[in-house]
Amino acid sequence: MLELIYEELTVVKNNTESMKEDIVTLNENVSILKEDVNELKGDVNALKKDVSVLKEDVSELKEDVSVLKEDVSELKEDVSVLKEDVNGLKENVSVLKEDVNGLKEDVNGLKEDVGILKVDVSGLKEDVILLKKDVNHLKEEVTRIKAAQARTDRRISFIYKELKNMDDAILGEVERVHEILDRHAADGSKHFA
Repeated sequence: MLELIYEELTVVKNNTESMKEDIVTLNENVSILKEDVNELKGDVNALKKDVSVLKEDVSELKEDVSVLKEDVSELKEDVSVLKEDVNGLKENVSVLKEDVNGLKEDVNGLKEDVGILKVDVSGLKEDVILLKKDVNHLKEEVTRIKAAQARTDRRISFIYKELKNMDDAILGEVERVHEILDRHAADGSKHFA
């Protein structure tokens, strides 16, 4: 009888040791995931600052960051559920192992996404700098064109005034010639009478 009890206790002890090892492994995996998530949080916060600087120029980036926030929020919920399962349900250990593996893939995917976003933000910053330079150049060109147009307007106004003065002078001369001709014609008719 005692031998049977001893055997059963040995089986229970072995099962308990096995479960302890599984739980230790799971705790290590969860701890690694926590570090990864904290690292991701830091990256996301840095991205938020960059995005707020570019907010007015880059509306499309807003949508990407919003999606990233949702993904991180979902990841937090998954990890929270995972912690509760590990602490409360030893019969779900095998399921938790699968969840942890899935979370690892998700975290790796998120790391890749964050890396891509960092490159995208860097590229967008360079694009915005170039666009600002182009806009400043165009402003300078427009200012030069406006100044040239103003000079041309002044020249045209001056030429118009000169032409008007010449026109008035010519009309004056024509009237004077007519007066002279009229006087000569009047003088000639007197001689013939």
